[in-house]
Amino acid sequence: MSKRVRTAVFPVAGLGTRFLPATKAMPKEMLTVVDRPLIQYAVDEAREAGIEHFVFITGRNKGVIEDHFDKQYELEPTLASRGKSDELAELQRELPQAGQASFTRQQEPLGLGHAVWCARELVGDQPFALLLPDMLFKGEPGVLKQMMEAYEETGGNVIAVEEVPMEEVSKYGVVARGKGPDEGFAITAMVEKPKRKDAPSNLIISGRYILQPEIFALIAEQPRGAGGEIQITDAMQTLMRQQAFTGVKYRGRSFDCGGKAGFLLANFVYALDRPEIAAALKAEIKKLGLGSGTA
Repeated sequence: MSKRVRTAVFPVAGLGTRFLPATKAMPKEMLTVVDRPLIQYAVDEAREAGIEHFVFITGRNKGVIEDHFDKQYELEPTLASRGKSDELAELQRELPQAGQASFTRQQEPLGLGHAVWCARELVGDQPFALLLPDMLFKGEPGVLKQMMEAYEETGGNVIAVEEVPMEEVSKYGVVARGKGPDEGFAITAMVEKPKRKDAPSNLIISGRYILQPEIFALIAEQPRGAGGEIQITDAMQTLMRQQAFTGVKYRGRSFDCGGKAGFLLANFVYALDRPEIAAALKAEIKKLGLGSGTA
């Protein structure tokens, strides 16, 4: 029987340069989709999947993320005194319990693989989930929970994938698909940013992983790859020679909130799901002559 996945790692040390000047003093992970920070969506997804320990890999000027997942002793009494019980209950419900959240720093920007390696002492000798907060997923159930279901069947390592047009595969890590259904198929190879003619499929790695702890030792030995950074894909390719990898073609929709277009689209789609603002938003869209306001 596979060990239960109890810990999730969230790399949040990036500088967010594509959103300057907004991210000059505020972490990009705290940018809001409607009224919730990106990092909160990722934590919610992990909690739904049964995660009990949340590990954040931070950097300089990221203290506000730690504050976000802490009690606000000034705010809570104010909400209570003003009768805002729904808002107070929501804050309390989303707060990790004491000891559930851990924070460690990536002191140099050496890539995603290095960020994951920085979590090794907190994760220990256990499997863990890796969630990239830039990627926001809209699905029922959440993508990580779908992956957990596959993990319970297969064990090993699990990666969420999605289809893209073949002309876009050179932007992503791409997997080769072996036997099995969409809910859990064998991954037979991985290629980082292949040319279209060399791509083994149009299934790309989508920012959600379940990994075994042996990855840490491989990252430690991994030379710098593309961009002079330590790449997680390189370490996974090595781990594939030792352990099985399963792909899950998840049910849902992704938004790449690391870029402005994806971030704005996510705000639009999520806003239309909110009854208290959807009607007004649709009316404004209609005034602009942009269609009916449906997504």
